[in-house]
Order: sequence, then C-alpha cells, then structure tokens
Amino acid sequence: MTAAYPTDFDIHLFHEGNLFQAYDIFGAHLSRVDNNIYTSFCVWAPHAQQVRLVGSFNNWNGEGYSLQKINNEGIWYIQVQKNLEGELYKYEMLTETGEVHLKADPYAFFAEERPGTASIVYSLEGYKWQDQLWRKNKKQSSIYEKPVCMYELHLGTWKRKADGTLYSYRELADQVIPYVKELGFTHIEVMPVTEHPYDRSWGYQGTGYFAATSRYGEPKDFMYFVDQCHVHGLGVILDWVPGHFCKDAHGLHRLDGSYNYEYEKSWDRENYIWGTANFDLGKTEVQSFLISNALFWLDYFHIDGFRVDAVANIIYWPNRDHLEVNPFGLKFLKKLNKAVFQFDPDVLMIAEDSTDWPQVTAPVHMGGLGFNYKWNMGWMNDVLQYMETHWHQRSDHHHLISFSLMYAYSENFILPFSHDEVVHGKKSLLNKMPGDYWQKFAQLRLLMGFLIAHPGKKLLFMGNELAPFSEWKDLEEIDWHLIEYEMHQKFQEYFINLLHLYKRAESLFELDHDPRGFQWIDVHNAQQSVYSFIRRNKEGSPVIAICNFGEHGYENYQIGVPEVGLYEEILNSDREEYGGSGQVNPVPLKANKGDFHGQPAYVHMTIPPFGVVYIQPKI
Repeated sequence: MTAAYPTDFDIHLFHEGNLFQAYDIFGAHLSRVDNNIYTSFCVWAPHAQQVRLVGSFNNWNGEGYSLQKINNEGIWYIQVQKNLEGELYKYEMLTETGEVHLKADPYAFFAEERPGTASIVYSLEGYKWQDQLWRKNKKQSSIYEKPVCMYELHLGTWKRKADGTLYSYRELADQVIPYVKELGFTHIEVMPVTEHPYDRSWGYQGTGYFAATSRYGEPKDFMYFVDQCHVHGLGVILDWVPGHFCKDAHGLHRLDGSYNYEYEKSWDRENYIWGTANFDLGKTEVQSFLISNALFWLDYFHIDGFRVDAVANIIYWPNRDHLEVNPFGLKFLKKLNKAVFQFDPDVLMIAEDSTDWPQVTAPVHMGGLGFNYKWNMGWMNDVLQYMETHWHQRSDHHHLISFSLMYAYSENFILPFSHDEVVHGKKSLLNKMPGDYWQKFAQLRLLMGFLIAHPGKKLLFMGNELAPFSEWKDLEEIDWHLIEYEMHQKFQEYFINLLHLYKRAESLFELDHDPRGFQWIDVHNAQQSVYSFIRRNKEGSPVIAICNFGEHGYENYQIGVPEVGLYEEILNSDREEYGGSGQVNPVPLKANKGDFHGQPAYVHMTIPPFGVVYIQPKI
C-alpha cells in the first residue's frame, strides 16, 4: 500500500504515451500515512473547468471535495484523509460550456452492479495466488509447438441458476474448469469481462476497462477464476476491445464535455452500426491508458493473453467509401505489442482480423504488427460456405477446402468457430449442415475432424460440444438438456475423444507453423469430394487424414502413403459409438510398395460417407 501521487516523471511519461502502468497513478488508491489509511483520486480531464469528487461518503455532494489541477494538461488529484474502501464514487465534471457531467472513473478497479453506474473504491492487494507452477512451466516451453484448443466462454450464458440469476466467478470456476478439462481443451477464452452496462453487448461495449464486471462478483473473485484455471492446467485468454467503447453517459464518451478518449471528427469517431465511439489512437494519453490496461490484466490477473477485437477497425478508418489506412492505428498496434512482449514474452497476442493486411504476426522489428497469432477468418468463411453447400454441388466448390493451404504459413493462425458464427440468424454449426438428421451429425463430426487435422491452433465456442440445433441464445444458458438424447451424447463422446487424441498426437500440432508439417496426398478428387493429406511432427512421423465430404462410402479406396508397412486407424468419425454407420477399418492396413498419389506406397481402406479417418504407421 503506497501513496499514488504522480511524480513529474510519471506525468511526463503519461503525456508522452509511455506510462504503461498508469493504473498505479490514476484512479482511486489507498495509501498508509503514519497509522492512517487515506484515499487518493487522480483523473485526466484536460477540458474540465472544475472536478469534484462525489459519492456515498459525502451524500453525493462535492462541496469541499474539489480536485486540484496539478498541471496544465489536465491531470486532477485529491487525497481524502479517510479510508473509503467500498464506497461508491463518481467525478463531477464542470465542462467548458457550464454543463455538469457525473462520470465513472476511467481507471476504477471495481464498479457498481448494473443498472448502477458508480465506481467503487477497491484494493486489488491481498489475493494469494496458487499458480506458481503454471507460470514456471509456461516459461519453459514454446506455445507454437504445443497443442492449443480454446474454449470460448460467455460467463453469463454458459449456465444459469434455477431462478435465472447468474453464477459468480467462483461458482463458475468450480463448474466450468473440470468440465472444460474433461472435454480436452487447453485454454479458456473469456468474452470481455471489462465493466459494461448492457448484457447483450456481451462486453464488447465497455465503460470500465480496469474493472472486472461486478455481474459475477468482485475482482478478486475473477482472480480466483484465473488462478484455478492455471492450477488445473488451463490457460486464460481475455477478449479485449481497444478499438472502441460505448457512449453511455457515465462512461468515457465526452468525459469532461470534450472528446478526450475519442476522435474529434465524427467520421473518424463514430461506429454507426455498433453505436460506439472509436478511441483516438493518435492521442498519447489514450495510448498510455490502453497499453496500461493490457499490462494491468497481465499484472494483477495473470492473464495469459488477449484476443484483440476488431483489428480491422483499427487498421482502417471507418466511414470511408474505400479502404483508407489509419496510421495512428498501425502505430498503436505496434507500440502495444512491443510493450506487452517486453512485459511478458510468453503472452498470446491474438488479432481478430478479417483483412489481408500482411505480416500481422511478424515481429515489429521485422516490419510486422507484432501479434503472435491471428484468427484465420478466410479459412472459417470458406469452410463454412463449403459445408453449407449441398454435397451434390460441392465438386464445383472444391477449392474452398484446399485454398487455405496456399497461405496457411504466411501467418501464425488460429482456426476459429466462434460465437459470431452461431448467432443472429446464422444457425448453429449442426444446423448449417445440409441433409437429414443423421447426415447433419455425420457432417458435423467430419467438420470437427477436419478442423483438428488442419494446420493451426483451434478455437470453438461453448456449446459446440453438445451439437445444438439452436444457435446461441444470448439470454439463456446453453442447451444442456441435449446430453439426454442419444445422438448428442454420442457426438460429445466423439468430440472428447477427438480432442484428447489431438493432444497426444504431436504430428497434429508440433509443426502447425512450419510447411514441413503438411503435405497433400490427393487434393484433386473433386468428383468424390475426398481430400487426403499428411501431418508430421518434428521427427517426420506421419498422421494421415482422409476427409470424405460426399454421401457415398467406399470399401476399397486406394490412397498413397509415405512408407510400406502396416497402418492403424486411430480415428474414424463413423464408428457406431459416435452415431455413425460403422464403416471402419478394424484391422491394420497393409501398405504395398508402388507409386500412387506421388507416394512410394499405397493402401486399400474403407472410407465412410461424410466421414473423416486418421491413420498412422503401426508401432
């Protein structure tokens, strides 16, 4: 517990855009003076004529609680000679036009539960972390050569209590973590937990960037959630929104009556579809705010990485009739990533980027944006378009499956089937599949098998493991009752076995970002809609994937393989216990010498309809 009065150097760095732990200065802080605990408040409001502190401790009357303006650039400060921990507060801003705005603290660590909008004085000190082994192990291995499969989680709709109320961070930790571990995931990606007023924004329209939302408890309860994930071997990725924020009256929008955090010009500032305002990424104080926010979650909450939302909206200006690069956005992203990796070189910085901007995952010193992963939105769109095409027409769209390998190694990719693909009328993954009941399930099993075999790390939205027919209902919990039905139960068994196989089979992940790890066997069989390819580990050991996107199975299908000997089937999505028709390869397959598909040997095998099969040399 230390005093938080800003030094001249702190102030200089803040205005320069290089105060990367601004959360130690701004906001509300408790400090010990002799034997007393005082509370200090600091806010940047350059256009305010006066700033007063109001709250539950003074009956919301700012008389006698005026903040002192400590520099010409608009930093305001007050120390209250009381311990105000747990008290509600806001800043009363007198604007240049004489208006009075009541604003939540941009740097507050905690906020009043919706529909309340006040900040809360809160100390983040005192949580006893148990994740030392996780953090040590993370530094000793490279994530690039490890299996990564992320479970995208919306805390408010994963599960609800019987009366419809929300589970707390701690309650969710005790339920979500063992479930996700059993499924076989390696990470949980949590949709935004920064404080936000509207549930159905899912956290993407925030007001309190330094406050874990009070919907689910206190910030230390979220620390517990992250800590327990680590103790049980799960990484935690935070969905983070540095591009824009909501315009609710108590938030960042026109904080002191002027456009402090957002661009001044409306065509730069406004996101008319989302109803939000874009951060002014050219403003140095905003850079200090946002980069500090990223480091804050790493520092205080031990987050393992960020999925950075809407990167396209940062790279390019909005509201243009053509793509126009935003130089402030580019410089900010590079500066952000350099600062984050300097703070913790083992962080995952994941760009949710729908553009073809080059070198997104290249280091800044090599001309890149500095992320180390990027969502492969092109792959996702092509594959889902292909799967939604009736199998009779798939031969005309054969390239949609193969095209991704033309650029698979141009970036470090994550293959995402996220919440965005199963909401707002887009249908669930299962319901995107054409055909009857059995055919839909068969094709979903095939899709999951293709996802796991394709180069790149993986992400799946919560509930996909249940194969729901309904898309995500963002006001209700996911369809847990489905597990009572046979086909959904069998699909989940397949899903679990698939993910656990993925984590065991080094050939499926070790060279995700190295073209030595992939080789087509047959990419030209458009007539039958069958694709076959090899994945290899660093030693060259192969796993062969055969994906049949057609309705017909084949009992004596000939396929080239890389060596003679015996091959064993390690996965078949058509097994009866998975809901399939049982067209499997129950005994080892003998590979005979002879050139086929450009390989030195070949096997004859059973290929099920709408099925995926993995084989490997028998050990």
